[in-house]
Amino acid sequence: MPLFAITVFLSAFLLFQIQPMAAKMILPWFGGASSVWSTCLVFFQAELLLGYLYVHWLHETLAPRRQALLHIVLLLASLLTLPVAADPSWKETAQAQPVASVLGVLAAAVGLPYLLLSTTGPLMQAWYARAFTGVMPYRLYALSNLASMLALLSYPLLVEPFLGVRSQAWAWSAGYALFVAACAATAGWTWRQVPAGREQPASPAPEAVPRPGWRDCLLWGALAMTASILLLAMTRHLTQDVAPVPFLWVLPLALYLLSFILCFDAPRYYVRPLFLGALPFAFLGIDRILDEGLAVPWMIALISASLFVFCMVCHGELVRRKPDPRHLTLFYLMLSLGGALGGMFVGLLAPLLFPAYFELPIGLFLCALLATVVLWRGLRRHWRLLLLLALAGYGWRLGTVSKEFVDGYVVTARNFYSQLRVSERHDGGPGWKRVMVHGRINHGEQYLAEAHRRTPTSYYCHESGVGRALFELPQERPLKLGMIGLGTGTLAAYGRAGDELRIYEINEQVLDLANSHFTYLADSPARIVPVLGDGRLMLEAEPDQAFDLLAVDAFSGDSIPAHLLTLEAMQGYLRHLRPDGILAIHITNRYLDLRPVVAAAAQHYGRTALLYALESDAENDFCFASDWVLVMRPERAAALPLVMNDGEPLVAQSGFRPWTDGFSNLFSVLK
Repeated sequence: MPLFAITVFLSAFLLFQIQPMAAKMILPWFGGASSVWSTCLVFFQAELLLGYLYVHWLHETLAPRRQALLHIVLLLASLLTLPVAADPSWKETAQAQPVASVLGVLAAAVGLPYLLLSTTGPLMQAWYARAFTGVMPYRLYALSNLASMLALLSYPLLVEPFLGVRSQAWAWSAGYALFVAACAATAGWTWRQVPAGREQPASPAPEAVPRPGWRDCLLWGALAMTASILLLAMTRHLTQDVAPVPFLWVLPLALYLLSFILCFDAPRYYVRPLFLGALPFAFLGIDRILDEGLAVPWMIALISASLFVFCMVCHGELVRRKPDPRHLTLFYLMLSLGGALGGMFVGLLAPLLFPAYFELPIGLFLCALLATVVLWRGLRRHWRLLLLLALAGYGWRLGTVSKEFVDGYVVTARNFYSQLRVSERHDGGPGWKRVMVHGRINHGEQYLAEAHRRTPTSYYCHESGVGRALFELPQERPLKLGMIGLGTGTLAAYGRAGDELRIYEINEQVLDLANSHFTYLADSPARIVPVLGDGRLMLEAEPDQAFDLLAVDAFSGDSIPAHLLTLEAMQGYLRHLRPDGILAIHITNRYLDLRPVVAAAAQHYGRTALLYALESDAENDFCFASDWVLVMRPERAAALPLVMNDGEPLVAQSGFRPWTDGFSNLFSVLK
């Protein structure tokens, strides 16, 4: 038993350590988009499905000794792929085909090791059930989920803050080699338990243990698929509409795994009346969030509690219907198939099919439908009728909520990088304005009246740090300006005849909307040069641009593409500046204090960093509260006019480790 437990624990721990690690390796190549995480989950769920297919085939067709021999050969072959590393050549196609590129680079970097890790849980249980007749192996599944949750939680707390990506990859590879040794030892022990003369494939199930029917398989897959859809859809809601902080990737997945642990460890943990009774309240909680919204802490708590209830119901009903151990590989195969289908629906199909995040209402309705199915047989006729009426009413309500996602907007667009909506509002003041939003975050606005449509607004108004920096630049000659992140193109309002504004934007939809629904670009007398692609990667490939000012504002809401704040990124920005040029970095954020990050990078390159914080003013209709850091040479800072002397010098904190491409720690900058 200890040998099986050690092997299962190691495999599950490594399985979930590599997920955030691999995502972090490739995140900079895709503009730091939150969709990278959901696409990574699709890959890992698909690999899990392939692993379970392999185990099911192995269990059903090969004799025990041949199973052990084949698995040992594959384990040894997988050692040749170490250490795990993402091939930088994939960066060349990253923006053109982001989904295919994410899947391809993961397959090349971690494909075989992850596949073999994914086979361990069901394979060890099948071997364990054969070795110890009459013993239920399902608690090994609970152990694997416990290890998975520990791995997931330990990564941001114990691994990411102390190790760079390269060191993480080597440490993980060493752990994988240890796992291969443990798994080979378990396979060898299993070999010795089967006398050579009695070696044969798994025996057919006796009549007392009938093979599960198609209805059972369909229900297993549907329950697993629904939990997977809700996991990914609610994670996306947390990271994009509530508090788009990457740490919140961990919270939903940990709750999802916790439900597996509780349900598979012992049936008593799934108190059916309690969780089925809590299900309507969970539906009401999510409905309130979708309809009204709450303060961020309450929103996170309510979403987390509701997701836990949904997962407990789906996984609890799964466990209540688990088959005899003879058919456990089929059970896990259907479970992984459902999870993979749910992940593919949210991560791959939904961005192509839907203009808004309709997958969350769909997942909620599927959960309600499956609750009706599992309760159906035990109910009398009048209760069945009431349940159907409740299901129909909830479906109507979800349809209404889904309609509200797109109603009232001039246009709604969605792709791999974001969901964008354009609306028209009249909040008083100068009149009607057009606003671009991503989730609930304003990404720029423009007044429609002729008298004000060329006036820069929001985070780029005249009083903002970047606005003041632009007025401070030499006015007697044409200027060359750079901008990473387009938004509505507000900075173009500062352009003059003869100036050039070079704008780097990764999302083509943003450029389309800025041209079709806003006029900042068209109205500007400056020469506008849009460059499609991740700003940092594009700058790395270009010759020196000699910018008078380069503004970095490519953050999606409050989420931070950390690769734009590293030492390597700063080095690239400074290369493209004139000797007296200014680097302007937008660090406005509700959840993270980015001042230490910028200060450390500026000090590393001998630059001065000045913070210009603009407070909100109810009487100023054109300005938002904003924090801009201006980075420049010390002699340039000393020559600033008196009107710019209110900038707060940022000094690097003692002991603060600068961010690099291999190391970033968001916990260290939480507000």
